[in-house]
Parts: sequence; structure tokens; C-alpha cells
Amino acid sequence: MHLPRTHRPPGPSARLRPPGTGRARRAAAGLAAAALAATALTAPAARAQTTGHDAGKDPALTRLLRSMSLQDKAAQLFVLQVYGKSADTADPADVAANRKLYGVDNAAQVVARYHPGGFIYYANNVDDPAQLAGFSNGIQRAAMAQPHRVPETIATDQEGGIVARVQPPATQSPGSMALAAGRSTGDARALARITGQELRAIGVNQDYAPDADVNVNPANPVIGVRSFGSDPSLVSSMVTAQIRGYRAGGVTATAKHFPGHGDTTTDSHTGVPRIGHTRAQWEKLDLPPFRAAIAAGAEAIMTAHIIVPALDPSEDPATLSKPILTGILRDQLHYRGVIVTDALDMQGVRDKYGDERIPVLALKAGADVLLKPPADASGNGVFSRQLAAVVNAVKTGEISEQRLDASVYRVLALKQKRGLFRSPYTDTSRVGRTVGTRAHLAAAQRAADRTTTLVKNDAGLLPLKTGPRKVLVAGWGTASSTAGLATGIAAHGAATTVRSTGLSPTQAQIDDAVAAAKDQDLVVAVTNRAWDVSTEPGHQGPGQMNLVKALVATGKPVVVIAVRDPYDIAYFPEAATYLATYSYTAEAQRSAVKTLFGENAPHGKLPVVIPTRDDPGTALYPFGYGLTYKH
Repeated sequence: MHLPRTHRPPGPSARLRPPGTGRARRAAAGLAAAALAATALTAPAARAQTTGHDAGKDPALTRLLRSMSLQDKAAQLFVLQVYGKSADTADPADVAANRKLYGVDNAAQVVARYHPGGFIYYANNVDDPAQLAGFSNGIQRAAMAQPHRVPETIATDQEGGIVARVQPPATQSPGSMALAAGRSTGDARALARITGQELRAIGVNQDYAPDADVNVNPANPVIGVRSFGSDPSLVSSMVTAQIRGYRAGGVTATAKHFPGHGDTTTDSHTGVPRIGHTRAQWEKLDLPPFRAAIAAGAEAIMTAHIIVPALDPSEDPATLSKPILTGILRDQLHYRGVIVTDALDMQGVRDKYGDERIPVLALKAGADVLLKPPADASGNGVFSRQLAAVVNAVKTGEISEQRLDASVYRVLALKQKRGLFRSPYTDTSRVGRTVGTRAHLAAAQRAADRTTTLVKNDAGLLPLKTGPRKVLVAGWGTASSTAGLATGIAAHGAATTVRSTGLSPTQAQIDDAVAAAKDQDLVVAVTNRAWDVSTEPGHQGPGQMNLVKALVATGKPVVVIAVRDPYDIAYFPEAATYLATYSYTAEAQRSAVKTLFGENAPHGKLPVVIPTRDDPGTALYPFGYGLTYKH
């Protein structure tokens, strides 16, 4: 797709071109042919039809592919995590971590030694947008200094809401479930476009979003508000809007996690989820958003490390399942884009096979991109062994070179489509004019204001009137997030007291909050997945539920604000006033405060069913429920 000119990422200025890539370097080691292939990638004359396996393919890409060694081709399929905040970091801790993983100091040296296909940024790679733009350019300079001059995919998880690797001053989009509560596909598309523009400005060209899972299980520990909701039609419309928005912003969208991660009680980071849907249930519940993503031209789809016996009785996780990735996604759904595995360091894909077999099995199943190789029990990276395993599988005939080439071609073609061969760099002088602009921030706030959902107002407490009162803000929150709510409430004339009690309040913390509430006029209780009352390891326990119940028992007016999953109200139905914001971003906090005081009439509608605690089949609040204020 050719992007509208206004959305096309800026080309590099002359000063951004990598040093040492002139005629002498290109002439060395047979570079002339490779350089010609790379520079010919955008030439119309290079689109001539060919025959055989290359029919319909770009001749320049095909020549580039043929010029690559077997190891270089295999390396193009890996997207790696690195430590540091620049491509040439010399920070001792970063260097030590990278040496454990790759035997080299930094990202630039990883590129020089292995020529991988790309990198993924995590929060520990990020200081600010300008720094990240420099990091991205450093990676691309390293790639352009290599013999084949193949640019890097640079990716991250910027879903919005609770999953955003790049924090303020970058614009923070409402998360998926929040946007779905607003029911505006226009907002979903606009915020994805803004996210895409800002990511591209800092050198990121692929976003592992949107989430296409249908969250039909309120106890889902890993998806939850990352999903647009429990209704396949709503999820489909939002996924479609976001794919188009990201594309308009200049980045590759990645619909995830195929074949659908919305009905699990196991976190695939730590275990192996098992989905018990029948084939008919899967087709009705989980398939529609992915079918819609394909229809919308999704260029990448990410796999799930889940077992779905109805789709593959072998008990292999979907990431390693040929019946799922090839039989369904390729053959039945006719998907022709890139298939990206979820991270290979997650337990959901590591339980059944050894780490060196996993990439081979993933490629045999139909995957193209192998994301984030793991470390072994000693903390040493296994990437080099996984790369060697793929190369050996081709040499022994377990994987045909034609099959390998098919994946590499898809990877190269997607880089070409994003314009990376023509312009791999970002213009650092434009970062401040794109990232976190006043217009972008205002759009995010307007969208957030349309998502806040008033679920319960039985006492008629809301909206509050501005004026002097004493307010206790208690419950989950970092000091900044709880203080953010308190500051907003104080701006309306209140004297506020804060008690941050974390995810698992102790009895002492509960007693302290109750004592603090005794001389207050109002209590605002903040919850984050209070429904997770299990006392088993890895769970939060009943502390948040007990805190809310104890605060309600004081007889003081209590407003509960659920800043993540909306399901919490089922665990303290005695609370008379309940708001759901679906995330705890600054925008969500501001919207909550404005809603408390009637400056923002709540318009959000539940994008999920909230079931009763004791009977998950009975709705406490139905899909689409939501109150507003009468004027």
C-alpha cells in the first residue's frame, strides 16, 4: 500500500547516511551486485514478471535473496532483544547482559556478527523519544554497513493502555478494552494512526498490535483489557480499524494471538494454556477477528503458545502446529502475510520440546519470524544454537531451502513495503514535532473521556459537586498514579489523603486505610484486578476485595474505580458506586476525575459481560451496560 504523502515517514537527511558505505566499501567482497539489488528495490523496471517459483515476485528481492548465504537467510527470520539504550552502548551492565545472550557487547555488534532480521524494544531500552530515535538509527547504520545492506525490522509492543513500552512524552492511547467501551471505530483508527506516526518517528517500523483475542474468560490472567472485549463482532470492527490506522501511520500492524488467546486461565509466559473450545465454538468466537484482520490487509499475524485440541489433537502449541498455521491460517484463510511467533522465551512454547528444536518446528509449522530467543537455565542465550539448528535443518533436508526462502522473501518484502530499503533512518530533528504533540495528546484525552464507564450509581452519589470536602484515595496504585487521582480531586476543592496499598493489601494496610477513612467525607477506592482472590502462588489474593469491603463497612460514601479489568465489582457487590476506566494512564485518571465531578458525562458501555462471582454463567452486568448523567 502506498501511504498518503502526509503520513509517509520522512527520508533521511544527508547527515544521517551511514559512514563508510561509498564505492570502495560496495566494491569489496562482491558488494556491487548486492548493492545494485538493494538500490533497485524501488525501481519500477524491476517489477518484470518471472517464471517458476519466482513468478509474481520482485526480481530485485529475488536477486538479493539468492545472493545471501544460508546462515544469513536463516538469521533474517530472528527478531532479537538486546540490552542498552544505544546501538553502541558501553554501559557495563548492558554489555554483560548482551555478552551472556550473544557473546558481543551491543546491538551494533550483534548486527555485525549475526545479521539478524530485526530487534524488539522493551521498556528498559527506552529513556525518551529522541534517545530511541538515535538507537534506531544506530541499528540501521550497523545494518547498512553489512555486505547485503538489509535494513532491520524494529518492533515493539505499543498496544496502548497497560501495554506501552514507550511512555510519556509519547502519546498514550487508551487500551483496547477502553476503546471498545467507547464504541468508536473512528477513535480506534485515529489513535492507531497517531501511535504509528510516533513509533515511525522514533525508528520503530512494526507494532505488535492490535490484540485480536476475544476475552470471554473474566479470569484470563494475560489478556483481559488487552482485548477489545467479549463480542466477536465488536472485536472484529475494532481490529479492522486499528490495522488501517497503524498502516496509515507508517508501521506494520500485527494481529495477535492466533488462533485466539481469549479463553484461558493460564498465562502462557509461565505455563501452557489449553483452550477447550470445539471447532464450532472457535469458528464462532475466536476466528472472526482474525478473518477480519486478513480482510483488512493485515501484513503480520502473531501466533499464540496455546494448545487447542479441536484444531490440532497432537497437543502441540499453536506456534508449532502445522495444522493450525499452515492448514488453517495459510490454506483455509488464505493468509499470505508474515507469521510471527510470540516470544520464544515464554514457557508456553518451551515445555514440550528443547529450545533448539523450537525454531525448526515453528518454521515447519508455517511461521516466518522467530521472536526473542530465550536464555538457558544458566542465563546464557541460545540464539546462536537456534540459528545453527535452522541452518542444519536445511542442510539435512528437514526443511527445504525453498521453504526457508519463502519466509525470508516475506520478511524482505515487508521491509520493502515499509520503505526501509529506500529510507531506513528516521530524521531525529522531527521527533519533537511528531511525538506527543498537543494535537495528539488532545485526541488521546478526548478518546479516553468517551471510554470511562459508570457501572453503578445506586446511591446517586455522582456527579459530585466541586467544593471543600475531605477525601481519602486508597487502594492500588503507584505513588504517582494514586497521587494523580488525588491531585485531580484536590483541584476541585478537596483536601485529600492518600493510602497506596498495592496489589495485595495486608491486614495492617487495610486497618490503616479504615482508620484514615473515619474522619473523611468521601472515600475513593482504586482497584486493579481485585477479582484475582486466589491465595495460590502467582496470584494477588483477596486483599483488594477485603479492603473495599472494609471501607464500605465504615459507612462513608465510597466510589470504587477499577483501573484495569472491569470485573472487580462482582467481588464487592455492596459497593454502591463503581467506575471502570480499563487502564491507569494519566489520561484515564483525568477522565475519571472529570467524570466524578460531572465535567465528563460517562458514555462508555461495557465491552464484556461482568458475571457474578459464584456463577460465571450468570450476568451481573450485561454486555453493553453503562449509565450516564441526566442533565
